[in-house]
Amino acid sequence: MKNIMSGNFLFKKTEIEGVVIVEMKSHRDSRGYFMETYKKADFVAGGINVNFVQDNQSMSFKGVLRGLHYQINHPQSKLVRVVEGAVFDVAVDLRPGSSTYGKWVGVELTAENCKQLYIPRGFAHGFLVLSEHAVMCYKCDNVYYPNDEGGLMWNDPAIGIEWPAMQGDAMFDATKIVLSDKDKKHPPLFH
Repeated sequence: MKNIMSGNFLFKKTEIEGVVIVEMKSHRDSRGYFMETYKKADFVAGGINVNFVQDNQSMSFKGVLRGLHYQINHPQSKLVRVVEGAVFDVAVDLRPGSSTYGKWVGVELTAENCKQLYIPRGFAHGFLVLSEHAVMCYKCDNVYYPNDEGGLMWNDPAIGIEWPAMQGDAMFDATKIVLSDKDKKHPPLFH
């Protein structure tokens, strides 16, 4: 795995081919900060050459777990970042024939650590909110089709995601997880 620096971005490859942690330079002074969050030429140089066509933003409260979601016939690559708060963000490899099929990558994304997660097509995505609330922004390379969404159990033992303890809690308590009705019904990976 080779890291690539291009412009104000450091592209860090993960143990799953195609999933990349992107660190952004933040220029801070007494007035606040400025940072580039996306620049096509730098992303292409960093190995991410996609045409983003939709930006999304969500706000969730502590303990909310969204996911694990994917598009069945209209897959999306995503570039995910947090602008307020903190989340544990996860990508699960669902690419047929992949040597890492069913494996996951997780990273803590916060407003302070200036990290983004690039998730290519063929992955399920989800996140757990660690702070009192979190605002997430993400770019997608395909539009969202509501009737095309698939999902996996957030706690599927075959995947084995190691969700972190929520900040301020001594131990991770699954009873504190807040799921949508839809996310409660997702099947396991192998069913």
